[in-house]
Amino acid sequence: MHIRHQFHFPTKYTIRQDDKDWTLQEIEEERDIITTADFKVSRQCAEAASKANKVLGMVSRQFKDLDKEGFLIIYKGYVRPHLEYAIQAWSPYLKGDVNHLEKVERPD
Repeated sequence: MHIRHQFHFPTKYTIRQDDKDWTLQEIEEERDIITTADFKVSRQCAEAASKANKVLGMVSRQFKDLDKEGFLIIYKGYVRPHLEYAIQAWSPYLKGDVNHLEKVERPD
């Protein structure tokens, strides 16, 4: 992945291993933390919110008679980790991304 602002310089990187040259492929996004070359994390926010909503729906269906305290324990254990996974690395900074994540915690 080329980390850049706007300009794209067509560059091929090769590595040599065992007297053989390997050309590295350029990728547009990384999988573990979904970010693009210009560091936009909107897709990561959408994926995290989607996973958290799915788990929240499952919890709501399976535990219908939970009191508030019991729901908070399950929420913090099963839903919240999807929203906070590696958040220090991808740190959402666009207002729309933050709202997307907060919508899981405070549905309209």
